[in-house]
Amino acid sequence: MANTNDTKTTTVAQQGGQRSEAKAAQNSPLQTPEGTTTINDTVVAKLAGLAAREVSGVHKMGNAARRAFDAVSERIPGAQTSVSGGVSVEKGERQAAVDLTIIIEFGASVVDVARAIRRNVISTVEQATGLEVVEVNINVTDVHLPEDDDQNEDEGKQLQ
Repeated sequence: MANTNDTKTTTVAQQGGQRSEAKAAQNSPLQTPEGTTTINDTVVAKLAGLAAREVSGVHKMGNAARRAFDAVSERIPGAQTSVSGGVSVEKGERQAAVDLTIIIEFGASVVDVARAIRRNVISTVEQATGLEVVEVNINVTDVHLPEDDDQNEDEGKQLQ
């Protein structure tokens, strides 16, 4: 008998949880009585990428393959590099999680830059979309050294 009551209690609790989730979804700025607004993952990725790039200490975004692609794109007249490079997003109806891959400037504090990125990405995405950003994960893959710019300039002169 105890098992039957436990099952009924669990079922009622699950139904109650579903009702509260449905009610919360109705109160979302993206779901109103007038209609539903859906936001594509690429929109969130672009917003997060732009917000991360605004932070002092971020040299570039993306992994080596992405940066190589962007370097080639920069040499093609009229081509544009992607603002969402180095950004991955998982998005639900009301929440989003963001993963970023960055190269940091030499001398910048990884801890301070990461904190500033999180603050800026969360603020930008939440303000622009109404989604709750539940996490911003940051993968620092390299440190940009000042002499890297000198080497790139020398290589550019040799190509011309």
